[in-house]
Amino acid sequence: MAKKKVTKKKAVKKVAKKKAVKKVAKKKAVKKVAKKKAAPRESLIVASKVKAYIKENDKMTASESLEAISTKVYEMLDAAIARTEANRRSTVKPQDL
Repeated sequence: MAKKKVTKKKAVKKVAKKKAVKKVAKKKAVKKVAKKKAAPRESLIVASKVKAYIKENDKMTASESLEAISTKVYEMLDAAIARTEANRRSTVKPQDL
């Protein structure tokens, strides 16, 4: 019976260690992504498609909206990349978004 308690403690420590390693990896990934943000970025959206979609809903598009949408896309992708790196993968998967 004493052996089971020891193995449970070891298992708990092992899980806690894995979580700590993941946190450190995630922090490093976020810092790496933050460094990349300094460079000027091009638009990731197709402006005409966005405008057409908004117009279908009987609304108008402000010129600043397109830049804001592109910024949001970059933020989503940066977060997905950080999560991918924290999970020690090189492929961004749908669940990362």
